[in-house]
Amino acid sequence: MTEWIGAAEAADRLRIKEASLYSYVSRGVLTRRKAAGSRASLFDAAEVDRLARRGRPRTAIAGQGGYPRDRSAGTGPGEIVIETAITEITDDRLSYRGIDASVLAADRSLEEVACLLWTGVLPGTRAEAGEWQATAAALTAGRAAQAALPTETLPHERLQVIVPALAAVDPLRLHLDPPAVMAAGRCLISGLTDCLPSAGTGEHAAAGPAATAPDLAARLIGKLCPGEPAAGLVGVLRAALVLLADHELAASTFAARVAASMRADPYAVVATGLGAVGGALHGGASFGAEIMLRSASGPKDAGRVVGELLRRGERIPGFGHFVYRGSDPRAVYLLGRLRQTVPDSAPLAIAEAVLAEAGRRELPATNIDFALAVLATAGQMIPGSGEAIFAVARAAGWLAHALEEYERNMPIRPRGIYTGPIAPLAGHSP
Repeated sequence: MTEWIGAAEAADRLRIKEASLYSYVSRGVLTRRKAAGSRASLFDAAEVDRLARRGRPRTAIAGQGGYPRDRSAGTGPGEIVIETAITEITDDRLSYRGIDASVLAADRSLEEVACLLWTGVLPGTRAEAGEWQATAAALTAGRAAQAALPTETLPHERLQVIVPALAAVDPLRLHLDPPAVMAAGRCLISGLTDCLPSAGTGEHAAAGPAATAPDLAARLIGKLCPGEPAAGLVGVLRAALVLLADHELAASTFAARVAASMRADPYAVVATGLGAVGGALHGGASFGAEIMLRSASGPKDAGRVVGELLRRGERIPGFGHFVYRGSDPRAVYLLGRLRQTVPDSAPLAIAEAVLAEAGRRELPATNIDFALAVLATAGQMIPGSGEAIFAVARAAGWLAHALEEYERNMPIRPRGIYTGPIAPLAGHSP
């Protein structure tokens, strides 16, 4: 007979906070049921005890053909769970410090949301978010570091060159007190934006309204759009930056946290995150979705594009997610804003046709990578813009997690389970 225990006892047996229990439930680590006639949660005591004996949970999320299935399936990539007060993902909802990210995306900037992630306090006004400008030395170093790069170098590759240059001219980068880290973060994220050359030219434009705008989104769009952006597109980009600021323990964030746990400076933390985020199964997936959308000559060509990918045995980029049970709320919000802002865009029509084709083939719901690709193509941005938007935004989240690790001051050192041959003991024959 199953023994059911309350949340307090389950948390005590696992030596975690009660709030973490519900994160475990949303990830499929634990199951729960409602007590009869009450909203209280009950947990299977045997399941809790098994989890306690194993230590930190490593859950399973099964996938087939690159797309995640239901979390209960029992095989797939594992997760390491770390307690954090920054971001929560529950079913189909994303929140920062308890505030729905989609609500923040409606009228907040990356600068304001970064302050929320870093301090737990949402500024009342944009001005309260502080000054977001890189130093003259940082701009000179970051721009010079790219002087030899070909014009067609992708934005994400440029960002990877910019970060170490910015670090080299910050003599206080190893000062890890929160105010110093946040000051470095404002300079660093501003530098990532302002050191990129003007879109499609490889050159840095003379100072103008976009170059001197205090708002990061207004400055970044000039680095990604060769022409005049469509009316309202800056607002859509601003919303995208907010939605991408953090996503709990995504691969790049975990890598950044590991670096921070070893007392790496903020620039090294961001460089670590950039290295992981470019992977085809992470931020780089938006570039794959961009290529797919750009390869279609029009809406009627969507079936061919999707069909050719499937015939080659490739996954359709931008569909399915390992965390959300249904739709990715970030994609839902961003696509909605794009439909309002550029309703007559030809690339948007292609994207809608791809979505319809994916629906007919019963593919999983679209994710933020697809929405970013639509933003890049419908916004007439240079190739690879989705990756750049992702990386600039996520730097804020990486630094928020770094601040938690600096305070925790305990190295993250996972252990492996050895499965290779067993070496003979010294003095013994095999």
